[in-house]
Amino acid sequence: MKRTFCLAFDCPDKVGIVTRVSGAFSTHGGWIEEASHHSDEESQRFFSRIVVRADSLPFDYDVLERKLTPLAEELQMNWRLVDSQHKKRVVLMCSKGSHCMTDLLDRWKSGDISCDIACVISNHEDLRGLVEWYGIPFHVVHIDKDDKAKGFAQTEALIDEYRADCIVLARYMQILPQNLCEKYRHKVINIHHSFLPSFIGAKPYHQASRRGVKLIGATCHYVTEDLDEGPIIDQDVVRVSHQQNVDDLVRLGKDVEKTVLARGLRNHLEDRVLVYGNKTVVF
Repeated sequence: MKRTFCLAFDCPDKVGIVTRVSGAFSTHGGWIEEASHHSDEESQRFFSRIVVRADSLPFDYDVLERKLTPLAEELQMNWRLVDSQHKKRVVLMCSKGSHCMTDLLDRWKSGDISCDIACVISNHEDLRGLVEWYGIPFHVVHIDKDDKAKGFAQTEALIDEYRADCIVLARYMQILPQNLCEKYRHKVINIHHSFLPSFIGAKPYHQASRRGVKLIGATCHYVTEDLDEGPIIDQDVVRVSHQQNVDDLVRLGKDVEKTVLARGLRNHLEDRVLVYGNKTVVF
């Protein structure tokens, strides 16, 4: 894959932002391969993602970052500049359910998602054989319901040891404590087996069945201290009917869950997600 630099940012909206930012690349011969923009009337903010070929510039990442800094300060940007040659390090977390984990490992192995999976952390032994078959370190950290702080301290230490850029909860059936949510804000991705904001919390398929819904879905979102209420990255649904019981909903929902999680993770890895408040812009 050719090397690129990706600039993703938001800033107060005004005339001339695209010209100023694209000019910062084109002035030096920068070849822009992809450019996406969104002007949000409600917040009066401008969102953008620009990808430029690294070999089209006469300098490397560090110089480009220095050259962009004065413009970023002038436009009051929240910004990040990402070098594609540095893959993000991902820590996966799971419990007993295997469908999301299996799907992500297969996509990683085949190159469908570009990242380094540093390790898998679980609160159960069940998926050790699956994960180690892929040659990935597997760590079990038990979460004692009477002393969860100890287990989450061990989990935090592992995440830091493996220098994670992103943590994915692939059906990890524990609620992260507030301190971890704050420390890794907008770095922890969860898949919730419901079309949020409907059916928050445990057993959403059972809730959906009792409600008699005609659509079930899944939601990929960033984790915050508010359960299942973080900024949404991706969602999808599948149609169901009165003829299908809870087991049918679970079976159909699994396919949606793994697809939505994979899409959401890929968008995050490719720096396509910009968060503002509790909403996202996904390019």
